[in-house]
Amino acid sequence: MLELYHWEPNANSGKPIITLKEKGVEFTSRYTDLLNFDQHKPEYLKINPNGTIPTLVHDGYMLAESSQMGEYIDAVFPGPPLRPAEPVERWRMRWWTKFFDIFFGPSLSMIGWSIFVGPMVRQKDPEELRQAIERIPLAERRVAWTEAIYNKFSEEELAESLRRVIHGIEVFEKGLANRPWIAGSSYSLADINAFCMVYALPAMQGEHCNEQKTPRILDWLRRVYARPAILESFKLGRTPLAERALDVIRQIGAT
Repeated sequence: MLELYHWEPNANSGKPIITLKEKGVEFTSRYTDLLNFDQHKPEYLKINPNGTIPTLVHDGYMLAESSQMGEYIDAVFPGPPLRPAEPVERWRMRWWTKFFDIFFGPSLSMIGWSIFVGPMVRQKDPEELRQAIERIPLAERRVAWTEAIYNKFSEEELAESLRRVIHGIEVFEKGLANRPWIAGSSYSLADINAFCMVYALPAMQGEHCNEQKTPRILDWLRRVYARPAILESFKLGRTPLAERALDVIRQIGAT
């Protein structure tokens, strides 16, 4: 039995969703509403004691960490391979995955929480929010959630995040100069992981990601959006965050 506990089909939850869709693997979708703090409720903590999303449960085994989850899915299930066979391309796949997970993603996420997600969460009852934060099992996650929900990011932190995002866009554009896909000649987990972070980049950072400044990124986005697994994955979304993908498709002319 294969169950995936996930939120919206972007960022961390998007990685295993798209990977499973690309492989053609049937799974049971367990939508876990991050904005309702479902991941910190007792029934979920029985599955994943750390209260993080996503969680993959396969034949009784619990797997967390979305990027590593993709490698597990590709190794265990049949379907098109998503890890390059060529050693240097597999190394490149992992290098770029780390780049998006550690450098690009967190900075883009801080900006996204400040502008989009934080205001959505703050519509909830203040006491309900306080209790939800207290239930978070990991102390560092309680701090992170408090900062994100109440927009406690300093101007310096937001400015540094923007600097890193702009630099990351430049690095990404250069990285696509001599190859069709991020790792090399074939579509891979690196493309999936990157897409989950930057799928709305032209809308969020249009000043820095556009046809004039980043034509390779725009071309890459069009080709990723054209994959059937991508649109199938976004059908699992339930919030306006997933709807933004349709706006980007129209904006960049993807089909």
